[in-house]
Amino acid sequence: MFLERRALLTRQEKEEERGVLPTWNANTLFWNWRTAGVGHYKSWVFGLSFVLKQETMDRKLLPVIGLLLLCSLTDQTHPHKMHQKALTAQGQDCTAIKASTPNAQSGVYIIQPRGAHKTFKVYCEMLADGGWTVFQRRIGGEVSFDRKWAGYKHGFGNIEKDHWLGLANVWALTRSSDQTSVLRVDLWDFEGGAASAEYSHFRIGHEQAAYNLSVGTYKGTAGDAIRGRYSGIDQNGFGFSTVDRDNDGCSPCIFGDIATNDCASSERGGWWFSGCGSATLNGHWHPAGDNIGWASEVHWDTWKGPTPYSLRATRMMVKSM
Repeated sequence: MFLERRALLTRQEKEEERGVLPTWNANTLFWNWRTAGVGHYKSWVFGLSFVLKQETMDRKLLPVIGLLLLCSLTDQTHPHKMHQKALTAQGQDCTAIKASTPNAQSGVYIIQPRGAHKTFKVYCEMLADGGWTVFQRRIGGEVSFDRKWAGYKHGFGNIEKDHWLGLANVWALTRSSDQTSVLRVDLWDFEGGAASAEYSHFRIGHEQAAYNLSVGTYKGTAGDAIRGRYSGIDQNGFGFSTVDRDNDGCSPCIFGDIATNDCASSERGGWWFSGCGSATLNGHWHPAGDNIGWASEVHWDTWKGPTPYSLRATRMMVKSM
């Protein structure tokens, strides 16, 4: 035992003579050896400069020193954990950004709507008629839209792909009393077709009003599914519903031989339901071949209907006027 310990110490002493010092590996949390060259290891930790001389280094202090170095490395590698700075807004919305920079390209921007207390990231579609702020996008089934109230309030998904921006953010975009907003809905089917709907005077209420929907005049090629294909299912004025917060007015709602008290559960997604209605773009997404005849779907019945048809892709955007 003594001879083994003596051999280990001799090997360590020889390594020290060659200028080999132990350094902390933050990824594995083990000691590794590397050549220090000049025999000194310098590191700034919490503002203090430690000069560790290999001739006098006490091995009992190595774990403590290593922990300090690890903390220093973590602080430098992830400065946002301790020194997070607010993102600087590039405009109050995508419309303002496009107006100030006419050649701005579509992509991710940072905005702070008028009266909002924080900034947030959005995807801007910079079109010929102005900048549009995207608040909903479906291009596949990678992201589940079957979420509770908190999820729909704060948003979810990847803003460059499938996502919901968040009701709180949409409210911030449309709340200003000295401007009006336009809602644009873009739809794509699996056969290569496309259609759109625009609504003037778009806004949603605050959370205490269940983020109730308000739209004005319709124009477009997709039909006015928000007001519905027939009477009694007009979604204009209704609050938002999720699986844990029901505002759809069903008690129950009857569809042929099917009765439901909860449209959000039936459709597997939140929306401004009124008797479930002719429109919901947040329902369960189905691939081609499985997209016709489903009760749970991504549908706009005034364009693809009356047989239930789940759309390939959707996009909802807002533009200030």
